[in-house]
Amino acid sequence: MFKSKKDSRQAVRFSRNGFRLRGNGRLNLAKIGDVRVRWSRSLPSAPSSVTVIRDPSGRYFASFVVQVEPEPLAPVTSEVGIDLGLTLYAVLSDGRVIDNPRFLRRAERRLRKAQQVLSRKVKGSRNRGKARLKVARAHARVADARRNWCHQSASRLVRDNQAVYLEDLAVSGLARTRMAKSVHDAAWGMFRRVLEDKAARYGRHVGIVSRWLPSSQTCSVCWVVDGTKPLHVRIWRCEGCGTEHDRDLNASRVILAAGQAERLNAPGGPVSPGVEIPHRARPVERGTHPKAQPVTTGSQAGIPAL
Repeated sequence: MFKSKKDSRQAVRFSRNGFRLRGNGRLNLAKIGDVRVRWSRSLPSAPSSVTVIRDPSGRYFASFVVQVEPEPLAPVTSEVGIDLGLTLYAVLSDGRVIDNPRFLRRAERRLRKAQQVLSRKVKGSRNRGKARLKVARAHARVADARRNWCHQSASRLVRDNQAVYLEDLAVSGLARTRMAKSVHDAAWGMFRRVLEDKAARYGRHVGIVSRWLPSSQTCSVCWVVDGTKPLHVRIWRCEGCGTEHDRDLNASRVILAAGQAERLNAPGGPVSPGVEIPHRARPVERGTHPKAQPVTTGSQAGIPAL
């Protein structure tokens, strides 16, 4: 049955008493019987439920819910800030870059031809159904390649760095601009979710800095905010210290400094990037009090007096 108007997949879920794993690798479903399964991996533990999903291209998937223990990786000292973009998918604070694969752009010609063939078919005919499947399969290949690339890239970042810092991009807002197709093709939201999931599993940290951080306007050397710059300006010189910056590399270094400062001072108030912190902020107990508290002036609630 359809679960959502926005999701064209069909799915049915079987609880613990509704399915069984046979010894020959087959899946037995209640009121259906044995189903042949092409296993992508072995199950790490006994599943508690299974969801059978049919996607628009006609493929069936069995998704099991299992208990997985954390697999922390050996600690490393490196941390990295990432500035996401469209020309280059990501620029890292250590100078490395990740090219934008542009899966949808590369497949546009094939998708356009399949869509043209579909538009010429008579509605309700069998040939139209076949053409619709060809369009769905072409889109599925693009989505699968993008998802696989996100997992591989996120795994490399999590394996090589103890902490990864990103900017909280307004993807839904950017998807309503003239760059909408490129923004959707980049899949920044998927990349962030995959990165956070892998970091939680392997004992790494992912920090998200505010989208209002002027990362493209702040000098990563002297921390002077140098003002707004149009998108075509890729290299600029700081008016405070005279350092020449690559726009994306400088932004990734500002994101790294801001993320490290927020992580260090998470229990307390915010801090400007690059400012030396003389002590670690102490956590403050917050909650309701049994008695009315006197009104205090000259101090901020929740911040301990030093």
